Amino acid sequence: MKHFIPLIPLFITKQSHMHHQLEKHYVNRLGWLRAAVLGANDGLLSTTSIVIGVAAAEPERHIIILAALAGMIAGAMSMAAGEYVSVSSQEDTEKADLIREKRELEEMPEAELRELAKVYEKRGCSKETAMQVAIELTEHNALEAHARDELGINEITQAKPLQAAIASFGSFAVGALLPFTVSLLAPIRQMVYFQYGFSIIFLMFLGAMSARTGGSSIKIAVMRICFWGTVAMGITALVGHLFGVNVS
Repeated sequence: MKHFIPLIPLFITKQSHMHHQLEKHYVNRLGWLRAAVLGANDGLLSTTSIVIGVAAAEPERHIIILAALAGMIAGAMSMAAGEYVSVSSQEDTEKADLIREKRELEEMPEAELRELAKVYEKRGCSKETAMQVAIELTEHNALEAHARDELGINEITQAKPLQAAIASFGSFAVGALLPFTVSLLAPIRQMVYFQYGFSIIFLMFLGAMSARTGGSSIKIAVMRICFWGTVAMGITALVGHLFGVNVS
């Protein structure tokens, strides 16, 4: 038995290391996940809604296909541009905060050190421990410590405009591809019903996939996305039916 005692700490260390490797964290997916899910949902819903509205007003296949294609291209470009602009604004704000923080660290390091220590005190550390942590982190990388703990800027939450724009463009196009394909193949007289049916199925899939990726409830996500998808498509179908003019 004595021969196995020295192996226990090593076994515990290996188990702990394995647990750390297997441990899942979902927060590091939030940046691209938000843009991708939003883009796919918007691509599917907006394009399907356009097609349903046009089909309810003017049941001609070439018009429906043109509406789907225009909605897909315009929507993808709009999503990418909007995402790039908004995330770039966030990036500009982060850079301005970091420049200001760097200047303050150079001009009044003692005041910044006390400010950082106050942050750790508010999180539950004693005054002495908070100051010691602030000193050690400042010696390691003062700007990084203030950016992370005072400003809330880190690698996970840091703005990435180009990545967000590409994710939005691609995901919107993928989402819009379904109603475009249905507009090519579905019977004209049942176009509205085919568009709605396929879109709801795909919305359920998207909701389940995003919930699983983000670690949240699949049932709630699916119910929420199906409800609002039905509302959006129902309203556009009603508008198309009420205000459409049949020229045939």
